[in-house]
Amino acid sequence: MNKEKDILKWLNRETSDEEFMRLKETDNFKTLEKIAHYSSQIETPKVDAKKALADFKLKTQQTTKKGKVVPFNNYKKWYKYAAAIVILLTTSYFFLLNNTSRFKTTFAQTKNFNLPDKSEVVLNANSEISFSKKEWKNNRNLTLDGEAFFKVQKGKNFTVNTDIGQVTVLGTQFNVKERTNYFEVKTYEGLVSVAYKDTLIKLPKGTIFKVVNGVIDTNNTFDVNEKSWLQKESNFKSIPLRYVLAEIENQFDCKIETKDIDLETLYSGGFTHTDLNIALKSVTIPLQLSFKIDGKKITIFNYGN
Repeated sequence: MNKEKDILKWLNRETSDEEFMRLKETDNFKTLEKIAHYSSQIETPKVDAKKALADFKLKTQQTTKKGKVVPFNNYKKWYKYAAAIVILLTTSYFFLLNNTSRFKTTFAQTKNFNLPDKSEVVLNANSEISFSKKEWKNNRNLTLDGEAFFKVQKGKNFTVNTDIGQVTVLGTQFNVKERTNYFEVKTYEGLVSVAYKDTLIKLPKGTIFKVVNGVIDTNNTFDVNEKSWLQKESNFKSIPLRYVLAEIENQFDCKIETKDIDLETLYSGGFTHTDLNIALKSVTIPLQLSFKIDGKKITIFNYGN
């Protein structure tokens, strides 16, 4: 305790000769000298008490019942800060927007476009694709919501991510369809790798991988020469009726209601994308159903109703 008092007195230049000699004999005296040296370099801020009081009174007078009055100069300062923040946010938003590409189609619409590596994509109705332009050269990775046909240039892994499964290729032609509770991959050329949960499958040309309501379909081949949505025609093989009707809605921008219909009934066949009336007949007649068109509203029912 006495040693602490001696140190404080020495720093304040209040030690006697005897106290100084006692402190000098300690092991830490050199360290104390360094502390004293650097402490002497610090200037204590000088306060003008009269000026401080005058400033306080002035600020008090500027305060009203409505709140504090801010000097105009402060507005200028905060305006500059606000402007800087707006510029920063705008620049950041533009940077992100400029490096993320999105292609989207609405009902009854398709879209053709090329990716940065010249790979070709045809996007089906009511679908969306997004990817990073900045990262594309090193990471050919995109996200698909809906259906698209891909003709991929050879190169590094090309990956299509969906909410249900993932498709990876090096360079080939294939089709990916992801709708609610429905996932389908068809290989038209080359070899395609499909990851679904714990399942990894290699699909050569003419094979198909399909998951309906979480169940993998055992039908694993298809005719690569049959017409597809690329030729404005949809074809199905043992698919529940609900997915067929959903595709009619996508292609014709309509709303379908059903009355006393088993939507799990399996349908095999197809319909054209060019004529709604013919498309509905192609689906309903084989299943002994009927339909009524009222503008964009369609009702499907049994013959007897």
